[in-house]
Amino acid sequence: MHHKKLLALIGKKGISAMEVLHDVSVLVNDMLYWCLISPFKGKPVRVRATISEIVKTGYDSVPTVLIISFFVGVILALQSAYQLRTFGALIYVANLVGVSVTRELGPILTAIIVAGRSGSAFAAEIGSMKAAEEIDALTSMGINPIRFLIVPKLIALMLMQPVLTAIFDLTAILGGFSVSVTELELNSGLYIDQTINALQLKDFLTGLMKAWAFGVVITIVGAYHGFKVKGSAEEVGLRTTASVVSSIFMVIFFDFFFTALFYYFL
Repeated sequence: MHHKKLLALIGKKGISAMEVLHDVSVLVNDMLYWCLISPFKGKPVRVRATISEIVKTGYDSVPTVLIISFFVGVILALQSAYQLRTFGALIYVANLVGVSVTRELGPILTAIIVAGRSGSAFAAEIGSMKAAEEIDALTSMGINPIRFLIVPKLIALMLMQPVLTAIFDLTAILGGFSVSVTELELNSGLYIDQTINALQLKDFLTGLMKAWAFGVVITIVGAYHGFKVKGSAEEVGLRTTASVVSSIFMVIFFDFFFTALFYYFL
């Protein structure tokens, strides 16, 4: 009897997972079409809406990214100094801060910030429109909701996620530098030289490639959860929360994928 229940549960979960996969693939297919193909068929991207999304997702996120990244740099420098001091190798704080931020912490922490700010906003906006039957109204007027709502958000995040990540990287390195030359009493010129020598262009570029992919993932997850809202305002809240959790999970999964890829092929 227990085996039957277990098999039934596995079957149900498997079917629901396949349904999610199907819905996501349809959404991604529509997004690719309206983003890449339809502009060549006389249906251009909504430029003003895209600029508005760039301001909301990118420009408005800058203060949060600046504050968090500066403190991340300070914390990294102090924690690494705690270990490196015992070996008399404090100057390697520069290496540790520079490489760990550009390759890993910059892209992933920026993505988590954006998932919390913009990904949840996407899900809430689309979910509210779905609950109020505004999405159905758009469709009945002959306006495709993917082109109208999602494509500007997708383009905005594809552009702004790498920019925000670059800001995070530079500010975190500045945070590490500031605490190193004051509290740790390292020579400022030596610290800068050490950072430049430690960092390679590929460290920076792999981080920005990850950031671009994370921007796409966050948009897809936010849009998926928004379109899944069935009716009540309570469900909008649940889907908004689910979008943040799912975005962070997917960001970490893709981070693992890209890290493995770069490790073996770069």
